[in-house]
Amino acid sequence: MSNESIIQIFEGKKVRVVWNEQEEKYFFAVADIVELLTESADVKQYIKRMRSRDTELDSVWGTICTPHQFVSTDGKKHAVNCAPLEGIFRIIQSIPSKKAEPVKQWLAQIGAQRIDQMIDPELTFQMAVEDYRRQGYSDRWINERMKSIKMRKELTDEWERSGVHEPNDFAILTNVLTKTWSGMTTGEYKRNSVTV
Repeated sequence: MSNESIIQIFEGKKVRVVWNEQEEKYFFAVADIVELLTESADVKQYIKRMRSRDTELDSVWGTICTPHQFVSTDGKKHAVNCAPLEGIFRIIQSIPSKKAEPVKQWLAQIGAQRIDQMIDPELTFQMAVEDYRRQGYSDRWINERMKSIKMRKELTDEWERSGVHEPNDFAILTNVLTKTWSGMTTGEYKRNSVTV
């Protein structure tokens, strides 16, 4: 993992976060999230018991978690298990805590919304507009963003008709379009637009 480590404060507790440049996503320290949601005195033991209770989680633990080096207060680097949001959400499903329950309910709501969007795809666009407004983007910016999505779809359809099927070629196209409407590459946009 290449990358900048940062610390976020949530409800007065530190959560270590790292940006993974290759995957273009944030990874969160699992122990910090578990401690935040359980207030366990011994987080390592809590995680160990949680994994033994949930054998399915335990079987994918190595896939969900990636060690990352963080500098501790003693100035030394220590390996810490980190996971992207989808991994963190899977771990939260195994935490029987009142503090985890609102996250579980939110995930259920998001799942239901996604199924509704699959039934009626227009809802996806309406939700995107609402989400961008909630993030403080102007209507002009939102319109430009929606146009760029439409343009990318038309261009990728044309490329496919012309025989281009390489993922790297599509990534290059996405970078050009993202830079056009946002002034940043796709990776820069993701990194700067995510609030952790």
